[in-house]
Amino acid sequence: MHNLILVVDDDALLRRSLAFHLEQAGYRTSTAANAEDALALARRQHPDLVLLDIGLPGMDGLDALHQFKNLGDIPIIYLTARRRELDQVVGLELGADDYITKPFDVDVLLARLKAVLRRAGSSNEFQPDLEPLVVGDLEVNPAAHTVTLKGQTVDLSPREFDLLHVLALHAGAVISTEELMAQVWGAEFIGQPQVIYVHIRWLREKLEDNPDHPSRIVTVRGIGYKLIPVDC
Repeated sequence: MHNLILVVDDDALLRRSLAFHLEQAGYRTSTAANAEDALALARRQHPDLVLLDIGLPGMDGLDALHQFKNLGDIPIIYLTARRRELDQVVGLELGADDYITKPFDVDVLLARLKAVLRRAGSSNEFQPDLEPLVVGDLEVNPAAHTVTLKGQTVDLSPREFDLLHVLALHAGAVISTEELMAQVWGAEFIGQPQVIYVHIRWLREKLEDNPDHPSRIVTVRGIGYKLIPVDC
């Protein structure tokens, strides 16, 4: 399977450009506009490498590095502006694998990325939390990528599974539409809530006794959705 690269930058144009060039080069990509969303994605997706901007809103890249390293030995390349030379040095001392300054040539970035992945080899020991999640009579098994309802297997698309997985990780709590977009589809889809609406509808058709009056995946008007345990 092709390596998964997580791109974390608050510059939307740069994110899209990097994702495009990485996918053209044969990589899979996931994107986030801030460190908090990136960490949530990493806990589920097991990226092979993170391209991490230092100057992020909220938690900056230096703080985020510690959080990523707590998840496991994930290779990290910092993306940084030339004026932040001190940050580059500090970042490498804290454990980043490499850095590249903006603006940069895509071919140079790809070469550096390949070198870091080659050095990392099989040392990336991070494993996401793969324990089955039981929510009433519903079980989500991320290791097997399966869902059972009342003991019966439910056939879900990969995106439906990811959406249900995030809801199950926070069962009983309301997850905003924006948060679901960031964690399941990535930063590039934020502002397109219709994608959520459609997939929630598809999940309800497969999981609810009455999709028009859901008791399992509940809408919290004006905020988002929550998954509620339903017992047999």
